[in-house]
Amino acid sequence: MKKQVIAMMMVFALACTPLLAQTTASATTPVKIGYTNVEFIVENHPDYKKIENELSITRSQLDKALQDKYKEFQEKLDNYNKNAGSMADVLRTDKEKELQTMQNSIQELQRNSETSLQNKYQQLMKPLMDKVNEAIKVVGKQNNYLYILNSDAGPNTTPILLYVGSEEDNVSNLIFKQLGVDPPKEVTTETPVATPSKASTAPPKK
Repeated sequence: MKKQVIAMMMVFALACTPLLAQTTASATTPVKIGYTNVEFIVENHPDYKKIENELSITRSQLDKALQDKYKEFQEKLDNYNKNAGSMADVLRTDKEKELQTMQNSIQELQRNSETSLQNKYQQLMKPLMDKVNEAIKVVGKQNNYLYILNSDAGPNTTPILLYVGSEEDNVSNLIFKQLGVDPPKEVTTETPVATPSKASTAPPKK
């Protein structure tokens, strides 16, 4: 899920970003267009590791609660299967209702856990995405870029950049600097053009 959510937030952030320079520039002025990979920036920001750790803790808590409920259900189910034949009809019916209620409760907890984890992920990601988006704006304005494009639109989407002839306008290092983060070594060899779409990954689940 994490790559899908990042991709969705990237598209939203970039769509809301105003032009990084006036579009009324003289026709004789060279158009300056930069590019970066927002997902690459996000996943190499220190805050992203903190987000992953916090999500991992929450996921473990939800998993434990679900496992405890399922263990209790299994024990009651085993007891019912063992003694159902000797139970009075009214007791057997009562036990069956209890088991059905427990099963419904487990399914509800599972659904709510997944929703809660996804909401928490988006909540934690928003401040980081805001930081990255703001850094892109500042880099664009300071370096007179008309546009800064995202080189990867996310899984199962058409790449925004189909061809880049030079690394000259890869602004990833400038964005890392604006964020106060040391660029990872890979940034200098990062492939600027989006690779073929990968299979979609699910959002963080339990």
